[in-house]
Amino acid sequence: MASNSASPGPDAASRESVASRLAGATGLERMIANVVEETIVRTVESDAVIQAIERIVEDGRLQEAIDRAIDSAQIEEAVRKAIESEVADRIWADILASDKAQMLVERVAEAPEVRAAIAAQGLSLISDIGRQVSRITEALDDVVERVAHALVRRGDHEAETNQAGLVTRLAAFAIDAALLAGFFSITGGVLASIIPAAFGDGASGLPAAALVSLLTAGFLFAGGVFITFWTLVGQTPGMRFLGIRLQRNGSNEIGFRHSLRRALAIPLALLPVGAGFLAILISPRRRGWHDVLAGTEVIYDEASAPWSLAPREWVHHLEDEDRQIEADPKRSKGPRAGDRH
Repeated sequence: MASNSASPGPDAASRESVASRLAGATGLERMIANVVEETIVRTVESDAVIQAIERIVEDGRLQEAIDRAIDSAQIEEAVRKAIESEVADRIWADILASDKAQMLVERVAEAPEVRAAIAAQGLSLISDIGRQVSRITEALDDVVERVAHALVRRGDHEAETNQAGLVTRLAAFAIDAALLAGFFSITGGVLASIIPAAFGDGASGLPAAALVSLLTAGFLFAGGVFITFWTLVGQTPGMRFLGIRLQRNGSNEIGFRHSLRRALAIPLALLPVGAGFLAILISPRRRGWHDVLAGTEVIYDEASAPWSLAPREWVHHLEDEDRQIEADPKRSKGPRAGDRH
């Protein structure tokens, strides 16, 4: 008896099934659903419900619920796990290996803005190097000259001057020599295939005539390069990089005749153990023998350097003052107009 009262019997289940079919057949179930839906909508749109929602928003309970639901630590942990998962690794690998990703990389690399930015960074690095090297060599000019004056017991070194010293000039020459060496190394590969055909099979090395011809051609070419730059712009690439230039009688216009004379005088300055260049250390105007013979001098001209922001002046009007200093070295005490400090 107890078991029969605890669970509905087959008659109750049969009655429910009959009732459901009857409700579906008569449309009663649909009518009840529509009535319930309409009731819920009216209830939600009622003033009482709207006021209740406003109170929840105003007293901060809704914001607290949202904050708990989107806890930053939990979100961060979920995102981190998703990123570190194997699924994410596979997705990124597929994306990077796709043709679309390769096309995107190529477009970015070929963009004019990217190329301009890379070129600007490279030029900025070169400019910074040139600026620092110029400052270092200028300081070394004074140090080496001070030592030379102490050795020869001359006390006129304190004068400020805009003439470039020996260290800066040697550094500029080293840059030019490195550029020429790079050019010769490139052309050497081409000549290596031409010379054996012109002078024999080359089994025993180059003939003496070929070696002498190559060395002579190399020296003539290097001399021609220096003469050309001095004549056209008064600077070699190394001189411009360090911000120095040639002048003659206060003008930057050197001319071919004086450039050639200066180049031919360089071997004379080298012959007596480089005494012609060491004269730069004790000369009031920092001139070597080749400068004296050609009537030229080397000055600091920072405005011409590629890294300089100073306005460029093509001609320096220092002829009269320089002649006075050459005639009376004591007048060189103190800074002059246009001096580089």
